[in-house]
Amino acid sequence: MKDYRISWDDYFMLFAVIAAQRSTCLRRQVGAVIVKDRMVLATGYNGQPRGVKHAAEVGCIREKLKVPSGERHELCRGLHAEQNAIIQAAYHGVRIVGADIYVTNKPCIICTKMIINAGIKRIIYYRDYAAEDITTKLADEMIEEVGLEVVKYEPSSERVEKIIKFIEETALDHDLIRKLLKETPQ
Repeated sequence: MKDYRISWDDYFMLFAVIAAQRSTCLRRQVGAVIVKDRMVLATGYNGQPRGVKHAAEVGCIREKLKVPSGERHELCRGLHAEQNAIIQAAYHGVRIVGADIYVTNKPCIICTKMIINAGIKRIIYYRDYAAEDITTKLADEMIEEVGLEVVKYEPSSERVEKIIKFIEETALDHDLIRKLLKETPQ
C-alpha cells in the first residue's frame, strides 16, 4: 500500500515555515525547529528578546543605517531563529545534543557556531541565507571540519510546495508595516 503522507522532512520543514510567520523582522522571516527522534524539542523565529519592542513597533535600525543583509548582526534588536530555538531549549531545560535543526534559511556564521556548540548533528535548510561571502565560506569550512551534516531541503511533492507557497503568500505584509511606520510620528 502506498503511503500518501508527507515525508518527515516535509513535516518538520512546514513547522519551520509556520514558525517564520511569527517573525517580527521587517526584512526576512525565518523559522527554525529542533527535532530529535521525530519529536519537536524547540522552535524559534527571528525576533526580539522577551519584553523588548520589535522593529514593527519602533522601526528597523538596520534599514535606517542601510546595513546590508548578512553584515553587522549586532546592529539589530532581534535574534535569529536558530538562536531563539536553542535559547528556548536551554530556557526549558531541554537537551538538544544529537538533534536536527530545520531552518527556512541556511544559518549564518554566528548561528552555525551556536549549532555546533549546542551539539546539533544535522542542519536541514530550505533557502540560502545570503550571497556567498567570506562568512558563509568560513561557516561551510567549520561545518566540514566538525563533520556536521547539512542538507538542502527539497519539498517531496508539488503538494508540499503549494502548501509552503500558500503559507508564505498569506503571511503578514511587512511592506505595509514599513509604510505605516513611515507615516506614524515617532
